[in-house]
Amino acid sequence: MKVISVNTNGIRAAARKGFFDWLRQQQADFTCIQETKAQLHQLEDPQFHPEGFHSRYCDALKKGYSGTAIYARKPPIEVIRGFGDSEFDNEGRYLEYRYRNLSVVSLYAPSGSSGEHRQASKDRFLKSFKLHLQSIRRKRREFIICGDWNIAHKEIDLKNWKQNQKNSGFLPHERAWMTELFDDLGLVDAFRVVDERPEQYTWWSNRGQAWDRNVGWRIDYQVVTPGLRDAVRSASIYKDQRFSDHAPLILDYDFEIRE
Repeated sequence: MKVISVNTNGIRAAARKGFFDWLRQQQADFTCIQETKAQLHQLEDPQFHPEGFHSRYCDALKKGYSGTAIYARKPPIEVIRGFGDSEFDNEGRYLEYRYRNLSVVSLYAPSGSSGEHRQASKDRFLKSFKLHLQSIRRKRREFIICGDWNIAHKEIDLKNWKQNQKNSGFLPHERAWMTELFDDLGLVDAFRVVDERPEQYTWWSNRGQAWDRNVGWRIDYQVVTPGLRDAVRSASIYKDQRFSDHAPLILDYDFEIRE
């Protein structure tokens, strides 16, 4: 089972850069997209609903902002938009495809980098979403939560960690929150199951030749429930083409969806 997660930083902009041609070549079972930055009525072109996929969008109320989407080979039993917190559900940050033995989620966690008010919103999200994660651990199906979590967990996960300890995305309480997910809730950072190498990044600033110098951050994850730990087979970060300031994160699992 092949699962892709990618923040497109505007799905229409990514489309102009060849994203959908690439997507068709991947033949992925799931492609989870974040930051679509579009309303559904702006995506009437057939390319945004590729043939052979069951596609759904979860838009933000605010135009040109946030938004998530999922493309899947198999039709879900149920589609869930939002996780029950109106502040973040209104921003289109959570979309879930539910199957008998699996849920696949596209998640776009808030960024706190644009000011104290956004960091405060992000902190509210962390508190609220942790309650949701606690609830899913009681479910009888596995979960793959794909997305831009906007946190680099450890020093290995960003190039200039010393200079960023007071910056949103690498604040001590954000990193501690992720540690709690993995150590206390038992969730798993699927990428690190199979790739423990340094300098594996998924986002690069548009400033200072960060891409060319590989001065990046690993803030895109596929976080899975414990039952999927041993199912992770391979992981890669696709960098041959650039569709946005993020790179697609691709994982393969030895797992079969029950119809």
